[in-house]
Amino acid sequence: MTDDDRLGAAVRKLVGQVSHWTPPRWAASGLSGASRADLMHDLVQWMADRGAEAEGRPPIPVPRLENDLALPDQLQVVAADLHRHAPEAVQLAAAERVDALRGAF
Repeated sequence: MTDDDRLGAAVRKLVGQVSHWTPPRWAASGLSGASRADLMHDLVQWMADRGAEAEGRPPIPVPRLENDLALPDQLQVVAADLHRHAPEAVQLAAAERVDALRGAF
């Protein structure tokens, strides 16, 4: 797999792992004490910030929606933007973060 495909593959694996989760599963805490939803939102925000940098615009907060079931969709949207605009090294770092979160879940 090329580095170009790695981010997309990592996101697809994570989305496949969590897309069926119920709200209580999202609310469960990880080792850090943060909920799984908080950890996913942090990843989404990190990717959105890297995408803003790549596009030369200021970062903006990713809205935290009331329903955590939307988090996989938010991840896919920001990952697609990152894939389109960010340099390969940033995409690789993002893929590594996605893989790490997947392992933590």
